[in-house]
Amino acid sequence: MADKKLSSREKIVRSALTLYARQGTTATTTKEIAENAGVNEVTLFRQFGSKQGLLLAVLQEAPVLDEMQAALSEIVGANDSLAAYGSTALELLDQVPELVRSLIGESGQSPTENRQALAQVLKQANLQTVGYLRSAQIAWPGMSIEAIATLLNTLIVGHTVLAASSGGLWQDQSDFLTTLNDLFSFRKQPDDEHSAKTSADSATDNALVTVLESVRLGSTDAVVDLPSETVRSLFQSAKKQGQQEYALVYVLFGAGLTIEEAASLICASDFASKTQHLLTVSGPNVRQVPVNRWIMGNRYGTYLKNPLSQWIKAQPDASANVFSTDGEALGVEGLLLLWNSVAAGTITMTGEPATPFQARQTWCIELLMKGMSLENLSILSGMSLSELDPYARRAREKAALEQALAIDQKKN
Repeated sequence: MADKKLSSREKIVRSALTLYARQGTTATTTKEIAENAGVNEVTLFRQFGSKQGLLLAVLQEAPVLDEMQAALSEIVGANDSLAAYGSTALELLDQVPELVRSLIGESGQSPTENRQALAQVLKQANLQTVGYLRSAQIAWPGMSIEAIATLLNTLIVGHTVLAASSGGLWQDQSDFLTTLNDLFSFRKQPDDEHSAKTSADSATDNALVTVLESVRLGSTDAVVDLPSETVRSLFQSAKKQGQQEYALVYVLFGAGLTIEEAASLICASDFASKTQHLLTVSGPNVRQVPVNRWIMGNRYGTYLKNPLSQWIKAQPDASANVFSTDGEALGVEGLLLLWNSVAAGTITMTGEPATPFQARQTWCIELLMKGMSLENLSILSGMSLSELDPYARRAREKAALEQALAIDQKKN
């Protein structure tokens, strides 16, 4: 019954992923894919144009990153965090060995857009690894956490490709995992002078953020979501201010990020296709978040073309921060200055200008009003169920008001 609900496009993409995983991209024909999907081959070409067009769709639409995030969530807090990560990554790759081997080994023969799509998937997977390594407090002298993640994933993917092609260089996978663990198992010691300084700097930064939040962002205990006309006014103001301001407002209202999460976004964390727009959020609550096109009754572009994608497209470096000036990240304070310039003339029902935190609150309430469960909102927002209690009450209040207005407008 569930399969009948899938569109022909979804059936073809799933069929292609299954066959690619089993026998590789080159050995799989479009005829086989169409037959396995239960559609005519003509339908496949009408939907995707060519075999390469289908491969591009598989790279962009297959739920690989979602599966990776779910797998990493299950091993957070593992005693042997690196071995757990390596085992999990290899298990995921071992499910599609021929796909990995053919994608990597034959990528030089693929069109530019397919290579770019593969690079985008790899970069987003790397961001998820960064989040996991940070939570496990993994460090290596002289290397950034991003470099560690890149090297770690390069070794794991290389091991998988060699194993699929020639049996690999390791007699036993456990030996490979043990070596990985030994190689990367460095942690910053609390008595290390550099670590102490880093911890002190981090504490100072956190204190600054806390002050900024309490003074400028408002209390997290009170839910003061914004009405649609105020949100629309902020978007119009941001659009007049500039591309970066417009992108910032879109991210805050469309994805519900905190101002700190927005400040840490890099261009490579953005992934868009015709059917979805996702952001990979790093930090304490690493996760993927969809970016909504429709915000409080108004649509702001498409998944592929919107205020955020247009701003990112103008950035030359995929590893750079999304919000920056002349290559320098704006940081939390810089984003607050941007926001304040946008919200200067907008007064809310509290009698004060709107805050970025109210954008997040508005996003939460809108999702709850549209039927999202608290459990799913907890996953998307990174907040606990107890933290979401005030949002649930506010959503019930709004629902009650809407019902009362509807009753009053009925004819007796």
